[in-house]
Amino acid sequence: MTTVAQNMIEMLHHNGVRRVYGLAGDSLNGVTDAIRRDGRIRWVQVRHEESAAYAAGAEAQITGEIAVCAGSCGPGNLHLINGLFDANRSRVPVLAIAAHIPSEEIGSGYFQETHPQELFRECSVYAELVSSPAQMPRLLEIAMREAIERRGVAVLVIPGDVALAEAVDDRVATVTRAHPVIRPSDDELARTADVLNGARRVTILAGAGVQGAHDELIRLADTLAAPIVHALRGKEFIEYDNPFDVGMTGLLGFASGYRAIDAADVLLVLGTDFPYQQFYPKDATIIQVDVRGEQIGRRTPVDIGLVGDTGDTIRALLPLLHRHTDRAHLEDSRRHYARTRERLDDLAQPGRRDEGPLHPQHVTRVLDELADDDAVFLPDVGSPVVWAARYLTMNGRRRLIGSFTHGSMANAIPQAIGVQSAAPDRQVITLSGDGGLTMLLGDLLTLNQERLPVKVVVFDNSSLNFVELEMKAAGFVNFGTGMTNPDFAQLAEGAGILGLRVDRPSQLRPALEAALQHDGPALVDVVTTRQELSMPPAIEAKQVKGFALYALRTVMSGRGDELLDLTRTNWRQLF
Repeated sequence: MTTVAQNMIEMLHHNGVRRVYGLAGDSLNGVTDAIRRDGRIRWVQVRHEESAAYAAGAEAQITGEIAVCAGSCGPGNLHLINGLFDANRSRVPVLAIAAHIPSEEIGSGYFQETHPQELFRECSVYAELVSSPAQMPRLLEIAMREAIERRGVAVLVIPGDVALAEAVDDRVATVTRAHPVIRPSDDELARTADVLNGARRVTILAGAGVQGAHDELIRLADTLAAPIVHALRGKEFIEYDNPFDVGMTGLLGFASGYRAIDAADVLLVLGTDFPYQQFYPKDATIIQVDVRGEQIGRRTPVDIGLVGDTGDTIRALLPLLHRHTDRAHLEDSRRHYARTRERLDDLAQPGRRDEGPLHPQHVTRVLDELADDDAVFLPDVGSPVVWAARYLTMNGRRRLIGSFTHGSMANAIPQAIGVQSAAPDRQVITLSGDGGLTMLLGDLLTLNQERLPVKVVVFDNSSLNFVELEMKAAGFVNFGTGMTNPDFAQLAEGAGILGLRVDRPSQLRPALEAALQHDGPALVDVVTTRQELSMPPAIEAKQVKGFALYALRTVMSGRGDELLDLTRTNWRQLF
């Protein structure tokens, strides 16, 4: 007899799935036993279902193919939800198998009962209940196609008794991705070309949607004499081999990107849903290209909205454009970027004395120098993302993956589990915050159990550092952000992982070299400064006021020593 679950696993394997991330539970027995019997798909056991969803999402990002996670009924699959939100907002294909209570008990308030197809609706492109064996494998095929074609999360809710039932139909379907050409109409392209040809100062803002169109983007920038500003998710696809790159904008960016956009009379927005309205220009003509028409004009008013794949659209547009001979805007933007870059690089120096704590900029720069040319970096949300955005060098082979749209803490190590499982021979490095690491500390046990040679670099500042900066900028005295941390190197050793601790600059390079060369998982606990400021590209009056209020309130509350520490840490930026 072939069960519904066995048919599911056969079909997943047939379509290239090689791993399922999850945590076992009785309602999942049909699925996990089918994986055991089949033997060709690996069950990657995590310690928390949230990690399973993050791992699947990261595998989908690194491979471009559908990845799978699973959770048992009720609380089990509920734990998937944060990682699935991240995958769906990152637009990667993930199939989540959400086991359910016995089908005859649905609606009775049974033990662990929830309604998963409703709960997962907001974080998925498809969420349906399998209530009868006769619906399978049809619903599985639909779910996979929805995830692949709509680039998002598909959730298949299946009661344990249905998974164990005899399959009514045991066919195995092939689900492939279509590759259509998507570009605007000729009239829309002509109108766009007229605007661009008549512009004096064009700036390009590009994001993750330019993946696979790097060369076309460079030709476009050269034709328009346009500096290219990138959003964070576009860094890995835009920054390398790019003489037109002038850096990043936004809350994590720096001044040159902000200035290049602010000076433009035409802003060409390509493949990005960059969310911060205050960083768009006030008076420029804005042209936006996105394959999802519903995204156009969502962040700022748009003069021309074009629905199309970025690469297809650029290829169709280039023959209509005249080469801009006035390169003043481009050259001015590049000079400003060079000065900004030099200033940022100065901040990455180790300091005059061999004493800690270390500046996080220096830690990231040394890590960048030592990492492989095809390394995959995974920063935790918060200040590690700032340092990754500013100091990691992309080259077309390296990858930078994180929770950049959903913005959730504790993403780095669970995502690294998925990347390393899918790419066992590739160097995978996390830039972990101490808050993110401790939120899902069980992931260290998964690294050891699965023998995944992930390298974990911990920015150990005993605080929720980025939250503290936000409090300072808003004028609040820091509260509820301090953390009493263990020696993470010793903790790693207790989990069966190589652990190294760094509290002086001279220890940093040897420790990172030892960890990167170690044949297995390794953790480097780097004690970093708590009061490091990551300045936004444009300081608004309300932020200046906020810092002044923070200073006054901190002194009045008897914590003036914090101000002295803040000044000592950041004197390089202040003078």
